[in-house]
Amino acid sequence: MYPHERSLVKRLAGKPFALLGVNSDPKERLKAVIQKERMTWRSWWDGGSTEGTIATQWGVEGWPTLYVIDHRGIIRQKYVGSPGDDVLDRVLDDLIRQTEREAIK
Repeated sequence: MYPHERSLVKRLAGKPFALLGVNSDPKERLKAVIQKERMTWRSWWDGGSTEGTIATQWGVEGWPTLYVIDHRGIIRQKYVGSPGDDVLDRVLDDLIRQTEREAIK
């Protein structure tokens, strides 16, 4: 999952796109993952359990959970588990194209 997230951040640089993470792993494990996986995007630690404040407020039912949120703050997609790289790429590319078209109007 992290390699694909890295590729998204690189490929979509300069586009209306932001990748944000929330992690519930123990803090020391999270620090190691951030280093090992070369995570450059913002990620929050949610208390070291799956019942953290962020996960609870967002209704996270399992890990990973991915939300695709548009530029207006509307949740467009929610995936419990990975939808697959191709699906996620297609959804993001479509949403970015739509956002860019709206910006031109």
